[in-house]
Amino acid sequence: MKIYFAAHATTKDNEAKFASGWNDSELSDLGKKQAKELGETFKDIKLDLVCCSDLRRAVDTVKIAFANKYPVIADKRLRELNYGDFNGKPSVVVEPMKMRHIKEPFSGGESYEQAIARVQGFYKELKERYPDKIILIVGHRATQYGLDALTGKTLKELLNIPFKWRLYWEYEI
Repeated sequence: MKIYFAAHATTKDNEAKFASGWNDSELSDLGKKQAKELGETFKDIKLDLVCCSDLRRAVDTVKIAFANKYPVIADKRLRELNYGDFNGKPSVVVEPMKMRHIKEPFSGGESYEQAIARVQGFYKELKERYPDKIILIVGHRATQYGLDALTGKTLKELLNIPFKWRLYWEYEI
């Protein structure tokens, strides 16, 4: 199965440097432009299916990028990490806490191990149902960590890699 992964477009929380987690944050003007650019980028790339997190920022990215061009599955398992009590808090507060929460859940939330298990459960089901399809996943850092962990990287390694936005990444599962 071939998977393209795209991070949801930029949100107002991203621009204000908040860690949204499970909070819904709307796309910023830049994000709307990025979503349109994503659609343009994929106009000549064959896709069979688009899957996304059920959070507004991912759903809106897909709607703007593709309208009704592809079948879409929005699934809660593709959500960002649930920072619990820290959803929507400033990134400068949340970022330094991440390593402590590989195994230990955030208060009122989940751990990275729990999030990766959740995301990988979705990927396993996807592979069983669509083994020969080309799929675009639109999600969050935790969504991508689930893919990267399938390539053998540890969560500690993944959390140490600074995020650099780009239009998409490619994976063979």
